Amino acid sequence: MGETIPSTVPTKYWHRLDDGRVQCDLCPRFCKLGDGQRGMCFVRMNEGGEVVLTTYGRSSGFCVDPIEKKPLNHFLPGSPVLSFGTAGCNLACSFCQNWDISKSREVDTLADSATPEALADTAIRLGCRSVAFTYNDPVIFHEYAIDVARACRERGVRTVAVTAGYVCDDPRREFYAHMDAANVDLKGFTEDFYWRLAKGHLQPVLETLQYLARDTAVWFELTTLVIPGWNDGEREIDEMTRWVVEHLGPDVPMHFTAFHPDFRMLNVPPTPASTLTRARDIAQRNGVRYAYTGNVHDRAGGTTYCHGCGRSVIERDWYVLREWQLTPDGTCRHCGTICAGVFDRSPDDWGAKRMPVRIGR
Repeated sequence: MGETIPSTVPTKYWHRLDDGRVQCDLCPRFCKLGDGQRGMCFVRMNEGGEVVLTTYGRSSGFCVDPIEKKPLNHFLPGSPVLSFGTAGCNLACSFCQNWDISKSREVDTLADSATPEALADTAIRLGCRSVAFTYNDPVIFHEYAIDVARACRERGVRTVAVTAGYVCDDPRREFYAHMDAANVDLKGFTEDFYWRLAKGHLQPVLETLQYLARDTAVWFELTTLVIPGWNDGEREIDEMTRWVVEHLGPDVPMHFTAFHPDFRMLNVPPTPASTLTRARDIAQRNGVRYAYTGNVHDRAGGTTYCHGCGRSVIERDWYVLREWQLTPDGTCRHCGTICAGVFDRSPDDWGAKRMPVRIGR
């Protein structure tokens, strides 16, 4: 497990420009780079006229989390997931809740290297049914994430991407061909919000979501961090949830989570619990079958209800499962309605534990 691997590897989504620079074609930023320049994500750079990834095999840390923390409420509920990220990000969110990782420029301080095989083997050793690419967006360490996913799939371990969905068509197809589940941030539902607060665009994210729903078997859920005064308006949430039902379907779970002042938005107050409840109510009214609140203690808002009979089928208290009324294949024990998701046995009981892990030592 202590095997040393090169942290700089070649990539393929780029092309040369007439002026001698290269253009990265991984995400819609299309960074144009002179020799030695790094992209906005910081981890992809022009080295000798080619775009390389500089953080292959490097991590900001490994940790076993509850799968519900990603958040994924309908994917192997109650199970532990081996989670890790690297450094950098291809968006510039003023409200970033993981800014110490996503905005990190301290590549040399990343944890010991881990081969894809070592990661997959560690997941098995620790009893984790999946590995999650999280803390920062795995799109930017595309090559490493895919290699880890391949190693996991060979060993029967699932993979989860926690992502903003900001990626171009070809790399999107390759990336999700290797993923089993995803939680995608739908940060807001206006172009103004995406540009002013994330320095990105809404449309590429919507295209990723439609691709996932239309062309893949990836189980995915959505998360919206609800920020007071920015994306918490009833009209915006109404339009967003109507779009989700129309274009993605009623079975895609939506998580409305509480903002806390951080990074460049320290002057914005925390999200009131009542705002999250209102967003959840709007989503349910518009046909979203599985709407949740997050980052607050709200038992009702964290519970899964059968869309057939309306009764509780998975009751949650934070990340702890309190009640389970589904058969191993996800059928409601009360009425026989199928609950959408990935269920293949009785739930695990990892609970709310968080366990840091060292790999390679």
